[in-house]
Amino acid sequence: MGLPSTGKKREKIRHYVSWFEIPALNLYRAVAFYNYIYSIEMETMETNGYSMALFPAENGIGGAIVVGEGSTPSETGTLVYLNAGKDLAPVLGRVEAAGGRVILGKTLISEDDGYFALFIDTEGNKLALHSIK
Repeated sequence: MGLPSTGKKREKIRHYVSWFEIPALNLYRAVAFYNYIYSIEMETMETNGYSMALFPAENGIGGAIVVGEGSTPSETGTLVYLNAGKDLAPVLGRVEAAGGRVILGKTLISEDDGYFALFIDTEGNKLALHSIK
């Protein structure tokens, strides 16, 4: 038995993720990890008692590493798939050198959906990478 209809036509949602936050205990260690595996420079800021480092995103979905009350790294719970570009192998190949741990190497989902891999970052979070090839 499903939920009753609202009677309203639903707007199609283009992206189901609008923002993500990766919890950390040590902002500098986490920033060094993600800067290294993605070859980026994250901007850091303090706001409302939280320290944040922003993933550079001109268009599309943005996110941040967050340190503060309630931001507890975990290997369980929601799994976020980070975009690794056309081929996730280069990003995944830098995970262990940056202090993380690969727990599932590059794995085919399907020819249409591409590949994924799983890793644990330096803060203890389990995340996934996704690419089209």
